[in-house]
Parts: sequence; structure tokens; C-alpha cells
Amino acid sequence: MFKDITLGQYFPGNSPIHRLDPRTKLTLMLVYIVMVFLVQDMWLFMGVAAYVAGVTCLAQVPLSYLWRSLKPLKWVLVFMFILNVLMIHTGTPLWSWWRITITWGGVRQACFITIRLVLLVAGTSLTTLTTTPIALTDGLERLMAPLSKVGFPAHELAMIMTIALRFIPTLLEEADKIMKAQLSRGADLESGNVFQRAKAMVPISAFRRADELAMAMESRCYHGGEGRTRMAVLRFARRDGVALGATLALVALILWVQAF
Repeated sequence: MFKDITLGQYFPGNSPIHRLDPRTKLTLMLVYIVMVFLVQDMWLFMGVAAYVAGVTCLAQVPLSYLWRSLKPLKWVLVFMFILNVLMIHTGTPLWSWWRITITWGGVRQACFITIRLVLLVAGTSLTTLTTTPIALTDGLERLMAPLSKVGFPAHELAMIMTIALRFIPTLLEEADKIMKAQLSRGADLESGNVFQRAKAMVPISAFRRADELAMAMESRCYHGGEGRTRMAVLRFARRDGVALGATLALVALILWVQAF
């Protein structure tokens, strides 16, 4: 049940994508998200899909990982597709019965929204699959460092986000083990309302892990990012400029094609 959720998981490797600076990968992720939302033509999604496929090949990440990142969203995708088909009534009518009318514009918009969501999830999943949680923390903190001059807690926010990403796979694995143990002992996890089923699935060990993590950080005299040093110092390399330049070139090409 939980094994298909890849959020927060890291796929070890030494590919050119893995070796990129985490600040570059976070910036590329933001540029990619903007690029996906800028696309207004169905055919231009082929260029975005080719970009995702190229990055996946360079990162040497198995396609099964991207499929697993999409699998939990299958019912969301189906629901969004059906909702757009039934609610949008533009273009040539294709089928009508009682108060239900399906038009070509509704089908096109449904496909457009579904493809956009698939590309967003697949593309952004590559960031966590090719970046360790520690590198994500350093990258986020360095990118938000200018905001700390106005009192923004850049280090604390980066630490919170990274801890959340780091423990998602661990908590999901423990929840899966607990569910299997409860089912083997005859526990009923299928009956009852939504709240009762959720209560039966909550892993108590999550609270113990949170308490242990807090004690470990306190025992190591952790008091935030002030005065802290890093074992690995982030430095931009030539490959970072090439990756950012190629992505910006693709965005410019998409905008140019859409303009004409």
C-alpha cells in the first residue's frame, strides 16, 4: 500500500544530475514548474516530456520510480479527467444524454490538465530522487539566506522541510509493518468510518521517533544555524551553468513557439 509512495526517497547514484549543486536543482525545479504552467499548447507538452525523459536518462533513475510516484495519484487523475469532461461544455458536442453533454473542448481540457499534472509530479520527483536530504537542507538554506537579514528563519524552515522529507519513507514503512502485524492478529482495518480507520492505522512509533530526534538534537547542543559549519561546502561548477542554460533555452523556445 505504502511502498508506491516515493516522496522523500533518494535513489543513490553518481550521474551528472546527482552531481549538480542542490541550489541548481532547486532552481531548475522552480523553472520547470513555471515552464509547465506556461505551456498552453497540447503539442508543446511533447517537448516538456522529452526534457523529463532526457533528465531521467542522465540521472539513471529507473522508470519504475517515476511510475511509482504517479501511481498514488491515479484516482485523482481519473477524478480530474471526468470532472473536466462533465463540467466544460465548449467546442463541438460529441455525446449527449439527459443533462450530461460531452464536448470536444471538455475532452481536450481534461487531457490538458491531466498531462500537466503528470508532468509536474514526474519532473519534481526527480529532485528528491537525485538529492540527499542533507544536500536539500543546505541548498534550501543557502537560497533563502538573503531573507534571514530581515528576520526570516531560513535555517529553521529548511531543517523542518528536510526532516519531514527524510522521515516520510521511514514512517510509511513503519505504518505498513504495523498494518501487516495488526492484520495478522485479526485486526479489522476496513470497517468503520474514515476517522476510525485512520485512528487504527496511526503508528504510535512516530511519536517515539519524534521524541528521540528532539533529544538527540538537544544532546548535541543544536541551537539553530548560527555559527554552524558544514562538512561539504557548496560550489557551483560548469555543469550547473550548462544545466541551467539548457533549461532556460527550452523555456525561451516554448515561449517563442507559442508566440507564433
